[in-house]
Amino acid sequence: MAPSRESWQGLSYHSVSELECFSFHCHIRGHKEPNRTGQEWEGVLGGPEGNIEVYSDGGRKSGFMIFRRLLKSSVLPSVTVLLGFAQLCLSQNASSNQSWTARSQQEDPSGGMNPTRTSEIHTVVDGRVIDKTLVETLGPDGQYVLYSETEKESVRVNDTTVRNIERSFGLGPDGERTLTQERQTESRSLPGGEERVVRTISNPDANGALQLVQRELEDSKQLSPGAREKTTTVLTPDLNGGLTPAVQIVEREVQSGDGNIDFKKTTELSDGTGHWQLSEVREGTSKQENGQIRSKDERVLRPDSNGNLAVVERTVSKQGDAGPGEKRDTIDKYSTNVPGQAGNDSLQLVQREITVQQNSAAGGHSTTRQIEQANPGDPSDGLRVTEETINIVKPGASGAAEEKRTILTPDSDGRLGEVWVDVGKTSNPSVIQVDTRPPAKPQ
Repeated sequence: MAPSRESWQGLSYHSVSELECFSFHCHIRGHKEPNRTGQEWEGVLGGPEGNIEVYSDGGRKSGFMIFRRLLKSSVLPSVTVLLGFAQLCLSQNASSNQSWTARSQQEDPSGGMNPTRTSEIHTVVDGRVIDKTLVETLGPDGQYVLYSETEKESVRVNDTTVRNIERSFGLGPDGERTLTQERQTESRSLPGGEERVVRTISNPDANGALQLVQRELEDSKQLSPGAREKTTTVLTPDLNGGLTPAVQIVEREVQSGDGNIDFKKTTELSDGTGHWQLSEVREGTSKQENGQIRSKDERVLRPDSNGNLAVVERTVSKQGDAGPGEKRDTIDKYSTNVPGQAGNDSLQLVQREITVQQNSAAGGHSTTRQIEQANPGDPSDGLRVTEETINIVKPGASGAAEEKRTILTPDSDGRLGEVWVDVGKTSNPSVIQVDTRPPAKPQ
């Protein structure tokens, strides 16, 4: 499920955990639509050499991230962290008891962009799961130099508690490795199905000492069989140097007897005087079949100028099987905000995402994702292809996997051409997976 977008004091961000900085000092920009590659906008990182926009592909289970530096094209314009191998969140249960490595090379076929390379090392030592990701870019002398580094460690404290620590490093003014941010997450399982999570984010001050900049408190509990509620409160620094509640989110899911799930997510913002103001409501239904979500219909409502809730977005997702070893997913997004057209109250189709996954007899798989969007110059002209991404995974020697990911975009004549190619190898045993989802029942 892609991260949901929330509004905060007139700005936009994706999920409360992304409101804070990623590394360096995060400057939240104004409302952003998904970028031309279809990734969801996460934030902007302000570094010593410029700003970096952060996107994440929430639709993929691996959750790769793309960093786009807002500089001239001769420097790092896009870094795909490990071709989608790098996980955004590390949990003790999500990792297999096996160490592995992965490496990838990213380059522009035309040679107009600076090439990069990414390495990831996954180790399991005495119950501690450690992941290190290094991104290097080609320096002016033709040698690769460190661009960024991330360390993630997951430790099971006891039978009910798991602690995750993530540290991000960059380069200081003299080229030294410098800590830019630390994130900690502690999850505790309680009796009765209740779970409590505390997330903290700390950034270094001018003297290098870590200062707490955000705390997130999450409480999830079972209300009744088939009904679950999660309450999240985000605390941010106040004028007195302490932390005060700024955002509150309540999510509720109710599962019916036929397996369908009705969900609702309400976001409220503090007005600074101790009162909460309704900002957004997301609600809808997910339909399941054989334990798999086959379709989802979600509406987004926000207060209008009169304070009344009005539908501003609708997303319809469908999953289907096109044949043996092949599945097809379609996501249609409707919005009242149509590019190139003055806003109105009617929902119009503004984007369609089609993903086709195929498994090969040799154990590999390919994924083709096509993004279609409305033409800002002529919204009535219908959707047009704005990007196609082809990802091919093949089993290699000694249990390793080889992956090639190609991004194509249209030129001025509408012809698709390669603009970015990622080639990598990994010994991660979870990279090659065969889809075991049962085929859809005849309608």
